Amino acid sequence: MTIADLAGTPAPEAASATARVRTPRLRRYAMTAPTFFAVEYAINPWMDTSTPVDAALAVRQWDALRSTYRTLGHTVEMVEPVAGLPDMVYAANGGLVVDGVAVVARFAYPQRAGEAVAYADWMSSRGFTPHATQYVNEGQGDLLVVGPTILAGYGFRTDLRAHAEIAELTGRRVVSLELVDPRFYHLDTALAVLDDSTVAYYPPAFSDDARAQLRRLFPDAVEVSSADAYVLGLNVVSDGKHVLLPANAVGFAEQIGELGFEPIGIDLSELFKGGGSVKCCTLEVYS
Repeated sequence: MTIADLAGTPAPEAASATARVRTPRLRRYAMTAPTFFAVEYAINPWMDTSTPVDAALAVRQWDALRSTYRTLGHTVEMVEPVAGLPDMVYAANGGLVVDGVAVVARFAYPQRAGEAVAYADWMSSRGFTPHATQYVNEGQGDLLVVGPTILAGYGFRTDLRAHAEIAELTGRRVVSLELVDPRFYHLDTALAVLDDSTVAYYPPAFSDDARAQLRRLFPDAVEVSSADAYVLGLNVVSDGKHVLLPANAVGFAEQIGELGFEPIGIDLSELFKGGGSVKCCTLEVYS
C-alpha cells in the first residue's frame, strides 16, 4: 500500500524520467484538534454561518491528516484546544517558530485574539520565549519559510509593518508580497512551499509587483490553475518529497508529481468551510 493509498487518494501518473529525485526531511509539527470547531462568524469569503458543520466528521478528517504525518515519520505535538475559540484548529496562524525564535500571532479580528494566548502558552511549555509584535501578524498563515528566506504576505490580515519586526526578531531576510484577492486572504492560501527552493503559487492572487518578485526569485515556480486555487489546493505541507494537499486539487497533484514530488490527497472538506485546509491546520517548528 502506498502513502497515497493510505490517504485515500490514488497516486497520480508516474513522474517523467526527467523528474528530480526528491528527499524527505523529518519535520516537527504542532496541531490543535477541532474539538470546538464551528463556523460561528464570517471573517473570510469562505465562511458561511448558514452552512452546517459536521463536527464529528471534522474530527475524523483532521485525525487522518495527523495520522498521515505520523506514518511519514514526522513528530506531531498537540496544542490543547480552548472552548470559545472555534478557529483554533488552524494552528498555522498561531505564530512562527524558526531557529529557536518564537513569534506569537497578533490577530486582526477580535474573535481570534484568544488564540494568541493559547499558542504563547504552548510555546512557553516547549521552552521557547514567545515574542509579540506591535503590528498584526497571523503567523504561518502569512509567514512562509523557504530556505533562508521568509516570504511574508500582506493586504488582508498581516500588517506590512510587521514584516520589519519579523526580520529583526528572526534575523532572516523577509520578502513582502501583496495579496489582492480576498479569497486568498493569507499567503498560505495562494502560495505553497514545496522544498527549500521550490514554490507553487496562483498569480491572480498577487499584485503586479508581488508577481514580479516571485518570477525573479523563483523562475521555475509552479503556477496553478483557478480550479485548483479555488479548492485551496495551495494550502499544503511538504517534507521535501511528500506533499499533503487537498484531495480535489487534482491538477496541481499532477503538476508536482511530474516534478518528482509525491502528492498525498487529504479530504478536509469540513475544515474547508472555515477557510482552511492542510497547511492551515499545521504549525511547523523550523529548526
